[in-house]
Amino acid sequence: MANQQRPTHLHHPTPPRPRLGSCLTSWSKRDWTIVAAAVAVIILTLAHTSRYSSSLNNKSSTSNPSLSSHPDFVPFTPLANAHQKFAFCLDGSVPGYHLQKGFGSGSQNWLLHIEGGGWCNTIASCLSRKRTVLGSSKYMDSQVQFSGILSHDPLQNPDFFNWNKVKIRYCDGASFAGHPESEFKNGTELFFRGQLILDALMDQLLSVGLFDARQALLTGCSAGGLATLIHCDYFHEVLPKDANVKCLADAGFFLNEKDIAGKQTIENFYHDVVHLQGIAKSLNKDCLSRMEPHKCFFPEEFIKNIKTPLFLVHPAYDFWQIRNILIPDESDPQQSWLRCKLNIFKCNPSQLEVLQGFRNSLLNRLSEFQQNKEGGMFINSCYVHCQTWMAETWHSPSSPRINNKTIAETVGDWYFNRKTAKEIDCPFPCNPTCYNMDFLRGL
Repeated sequence: MANQQRPTHLHHPTPPRPRLGSCLTSWSKRDWTIVAAAVAVIILTLAHTSRYSSSLNNKSSTSNPSLSSHPDFVPFTPLANAHQKFAFCLDGSVPGYHLQKGFGSGSQNWLLHIEGGGWCNTIASCLSRKRTVLGSSKYMDSQVQFSGILSHDPLQNPDFFNWNKVKIRYCDGASFAGHPESEFKNGTELFFRGQLILDALMDQLLSVGLFDARQALLTGCSAGGLATLIHCDYFHEVLPKDANVKCLADAGFFLNEKDIAGKQTIENFYHDVVHLQGIAKSLNKDCLSRMEPHKCFFPEEFIKNIKTPLFLVHPAYDFWQIRNILIPDESDPQQSWLRCKLNIFKCNPSQLEVLQGFRNSLLNRLSEFQQNKEGGMFINSCYVHCQTWMAETWHSPSSPRINNKTIAETVGDWYFNRKTAKEIDCPFPCNPTCYNMDFLRGL
């Protein structure tokens, strides 16, 4: 996620101070008011929409000298080959990444993490987005903090702490799958170059050591998790043939589910994203032979075609999907779901039954993947979104657990083939270790 900060309101036995991200697409003004109050005037970084304020640039770590010496604050590196490769953010600025070099036994191992931030589905939303951190490198912080799966601390990140770690900044609005052939030449000055950005990025990383990788893991959160799924096999193909290459998608398995009013809200939205940015050229060919391109933007339609070993970290009650796919504002004009969406503990029995149905839909669509011998999964019953990039949910004494295992321990077991790693939680509210977002607190 971009410009990650710590939200303060979560249901947990011992309240932590976690940071939480999201790939929000289009919140209403009411949502913005609620979220702003819930975090006490801090603009939540999980609100990755076209309304994302450019004032976030003022929070740059360069304005705080104490941050520049912190070992987990990593500087931004612009793509040196961006102009040569015609790889630009939505506004035409140069994309980039943050690289923390590995050491010791991890010096030839690489972990790449794609941040999230939603998508833009119209010219208007893309034009608005290009004036934010999610559409322009002009607004990106010069340094970002690495934590969770990106941390160099073995207590926080036991299996990957000493690897080369890369945070890939997201500024194209299409999960790195857009193509310039879909750009409008009518004065909008928008650049749909997601795939070209990824190609240029891989070229540059290969030149600085990725080409010699012995072990590699492509990860991503939310829209970055979807990008991980879309590009997993591509990532495998450009790395050395003898490298151990795997992928991990965090909260990237977006369901093609009707909303509570029976409308295809998310399918219609994805249709517009795919059409606008020419995404079809980056989607799975087998899937495209079976159905319309926008349906192949849903992981449930192409996950079986991914050949590279894959792990899914996913909350069964993903608050972003519940708030934007299952119960968007337009489908609840009387706001009867408002308190439930803001705090899952405020849901009445009939509402919980609907949420349990949403969980069942997720598990049904993962039933075939569950039989994949090379696959792994950690499906917990928390009201949360991304969980790998912050220490509190990735690996800490108070982290969410299934069968007494943290997400980090389960992922490590899977990556290094220590044991079978397919963990599925019991239904809400059975897990007392969960982090559950509470947007009502403080109102």
